[in-house]
Parts: sequence; structure tokens; C-alpha cells
Amino acid sequence: MTRDTPADGLSFVKLYALLFVFTVGAVAINLFMLGLMAQAIGLPALSPVAALLVSVPLGVPVNWLATRWIRGLMDEAEGKR
Repeated sequence: MTRDTPADGLSFVKLYALLFVFTVGAVAINLFMLGLMAQAIGLPALSPVAALLVSVPLGVPVNWLATRWIRGLMDEAEGKR
């Protein structure tokens, strides 16, 4: 069986869509905190809205990596690896 069949539980695409909101939120929080820390070296602070806007395109590859990792853990737990 492949990873994308319904017999495997959640397919990669469904899991990707489910986790997208959470990974984009995590990226946004980290960018906002990085913007706050950047003030220590004289850079302007990153607003929460700007952090959210930047986190959407940055969240795509982060979400892909997180989904691969979690899908691997699910496969391992089911004894498929």
C-alpha cells in the first residue's frame, strides 16, 4: 500500500491540510519573537500582522517537513516501517 490510500488512515494530503494552520501559526509566533529580539541590535520590530503575512509562504515548506515527520511517526506506530 502507498501512503496516500485511505486504508492507511489519513493520507499525506489530508494530514498536510490539517496541520497547515498549526505550522503557520508556529512560524508566525517564531517570526514575531525574532522581530522582538532584533530590536536589541537596532532593527525595527516586526508587527504581528506582518509576521502572519510572512508566515504563510514560509509555512508551506515547514508544514511539508512536519507532515512527513508526523506521517513517519504514524507509520512507525502502526508497524508499517
